[in-house]
Parts: sequence; structure tokens; C-alpha cells
Amino acid sequence: MAREYRPLDCLLHTGSEKLGLLILNQPLDGPERLQLLWSKSLIRACADGGANALYKCMGNSRDRFIPDFISGDFDSIEKAVQEYYKEKGSYFIETPDQNHTDFTKALQLLLQRVRDHNTKIDMVVTLGGLSGRFDQILASVETLYQTRPLTNLPLYVIQGSSLICLLREGKSTIRVDKDLQGSWCGLIPVGEPCYHVTTSGLKWNLSDAQLKFGTLVSTSNKMDESGVVTVETDAPLVWTMEVPRLK
Repeated sequence: MAREYRPLDCLLHTGSEKLGLLILNQPLDGPERLQLLWSKSLIRACADGGANALYKCMGNSRDRFIPDFISGDFDSIEKAVQEYYKEKGSYFIETPDQNHTDFTKALQLLLQRVRDHNTKIDMVVTLGGLSGRFDQILASVETLYQTRPLTNLPLYVIQGSSLICLLREGKSTIRVDKDLQGSWCGLIPVGEPCYHVTTSGLKWNLSDAQLKFGTLVSTSNKMDESGVVTVETDAPLVWTMEVPRLK
């Protein structure tokens, strides 16, 4: 059975998607995207200095955007921000483990709370993690790879004009509203080579192709007009695509 992904539905003002929302320690793209995702979220969290980003982005409206929890070793969160969210009732969870990033630890906690409270969500959306230091961008990809055993929910990371998610081995169907369809997309092997990849719905489709560094990596591809892409792979792949501006 094919897994289905609707990566841009969370950015539609219509629809009934329920989210888990995680904010990382990078500047947010603006209040409009955050407000929309916040309104669709049943659980909201910040990873350490992600609380700084939330605090600064929401300005005078920040008292309406209080995260359920903030986790990390708290070496990045500003003292005034920490005191503000403590006063407003956010739960603080210290995670000093240096073998994992704040993103990985916060995502694990969010998924655990979803399971513990039997919260019904359709996806997890993370804001941040795709700009700045290259090693931290790769760490975001590693987090998606690490959390495969924890959930079957789609996990999307969004920042600026980029979105990434991890497609599992097997068949995946990606559906995108034609009005949101951007100008580029790509499929990138991570963790291990993919020896058998077949796609449909792309300008340059693959037919039982190998995707691995040193051979072929499908960057700068495009979706066709159908709005539906299928990907069949024998190993995990990162799907990346352009995120449109909110209208």
C-alpha cells in the first residue's frame, strides 16, 4: 500500500489538517506562515532557542502564541524569553544529551506526547532547520532519518522557499494542489544508496534508476501538470520542493 503525502496542504487556509508544530532556533519567515500553521496545530513546541524566534516573530501578539513545551539544554534561549514563557505556562523539559541535536530531542518528545495523549494529528511540521550552517542543515536531514522507527506520520521541515520530508522505502504518492505547485523539486538519497527508483508525475522521470552520490542525484526536477507524483524506492529518499508564498 502506498504512503500518501500532501506536503503543502498545511499551508492552505482551507482544509481540516491537524498538526504537531515544532519551531527551531532559526529566524522565522514571518508571522503569516506561523499564524496559519499555529491555527491548525494541536500541539506546539519549541526547541531551545526556537523560543527566541517565536518571541521575536510575534511581537505584540506573542501572548496569543504560547508553546505547550520548550525543550533543550537551554544554552540558546534568552533569559528574558525563558522567564516570559515560564510565566505564561509553557512546560520546560531539560534534555542535556549531547549525542542528539535539540531538533531530534524535541521531535522525540513531541511524538511521545502525541502517543501518550492519543492525539490525532495528520502530520508534524517543523519551521527552521534549512538555512545557515551547512552542518546543521545536514543534521536536520539526519533527524528525519533517525525518527523513522518512532512514527509513520509525515514529517515536514519548512524554511524559506524549501520543504523536505523523508520518503520511506516502498511506494509513495505525493499530491500537490496545482495552485501551490512550485517550479522545482528533487529526490536525494540519504543514509544509503537507492538501487531501484521509479517515478511518475515528474518532468524527468526515473525508471528503475540508481540514485546515489557519484552516480545520479535528482535535483532541479519539476512536477508535471497532474499534481501527483509517485515514487517507488528500495531505500529512503529525501523529497524536496519549492514552497510558494502565502496568498
